[in-house]
Amino acid sequence: MFRSGAFVAEYVSPTTDDQIQPNGVDLTLDVVFEQLEPGRIGRDGKQIGDRVARPLEELEQKAPDTYYLPEGAYVARYGERIEIPEGHVGFVYPRSSLLRNSCMLNTAVWDAGYEGRGEGLLQVHHDVEIARDARIAQLVFAEADHEGAYDGSYQGENLE
Repeated sequence: MFRSGAFVAEYVSPTTDDQIQPNGVDLTLDVVFEQLEPGRIGRDGKQIGDRVARPLEELEQKAPDTYYLPEGAYVARYGERIEIPEGHVGFVYPRSSLLRNSCMLNTAVWDAGYEGRGEGLLQVHHDVEIARDARIAQLVFAEADHEGAYDGSYQGENLE
């Protein structure tokens, strides 16, 4: 069973009333990264390729604090700290506004015990402008049986 947005909001910070939806909590865009170098995923570990934060748009005709993203693939970091509680699994879905603007957000399963400010793959199929702090995704929790809790290399990511 999926949990209510009010329940999910207890594990997401900071949040505003506008972010709390009936079945989840909207996540906002913090930073957009471009990957510069290849990564590696092997049987014995992984290496994330070097990446750089895209600059915010500062041209007169563009809104300040807005990312102008040409067609391509990016990594989007969310602005909120997320904790996946015991007995639950988290899923992040794109908001329909992204889809209606020819963009897609892909994420992985968020295991119980994860804590951090996660990231997703933002695929842009047509140029788009996205403001920093715009709501781009929705986090939902489903009740889940599990043994143990997440203790992987992404635990505590982006909490600096």
